Amino acid sequence: MQDLEQGVARFRRDVFPAKTELFTRLATTHRPATLFISCSDARVVPELITQSEPGELFVIRTACNLVPAYAPGSADGVAAGIEYAVAVLDVSDIVVCGHSGCGAMTAVADGLDPAALPAVAGWLRHADASRARTTAEGGAGTVAALVRQNVLAQLANLATHPSVARALAGETVALHGWIYDIGTGTVEELDATGRPSALAV
Repeated sequence: MQDLEQGVARFRRDVFPAKTELFTRLATTHRPATLFISCSDARVVPELITQSEPGELFVIRTACNLVPAYAPGSADGVAAGIEYAVAVLDVSDIVVCGHSGCGAMTAVADGLDPAALPAVAGWLRHADASRARTTAEGGAGTVAALVRQNVLAQLANLATHPSVARALAGETVALHGWIYDIGTGTVEELDATGRPSALAV
């Protein structure tokens, strides 16, 4: 906790005064342009990777960057966040960002013991389609292939959410699949077939 407290002190002393105008505006305005869905992994920091300022990204973080398919009537924080970002904040882009060395994807590939971590195992059932896609592509057992197919599966799940489906039909939102490599700092964008291409440097 001492590190966090010292960080708050540095923020108040050095960062906030340098960005007073920005924070004054943000106190009454919330208009991010992008919904960024990433893994909860502490090594993946969307604002750092994209060099975004406060207020520019609306971020949802889940284990494995999973987006459950829309289920009417379910109380789901991920669905609520998506709906708010698209229907209220009018984001124009949605990024689903997977990453190298994902522990949850490794657990999916290796077969997690449900008895050991029942809540985690239950959540990772939302990656069943990702596992099936990976097997169909001939990449079974490869974590990197699973990470890639998982991003594509979550993009497909996003389109089942009514707010996203309406925005896609009206061409007011675009979906993007990214893979972030922790060791190299590179970010690749996936096309509809899962082929990666490096983002412009």
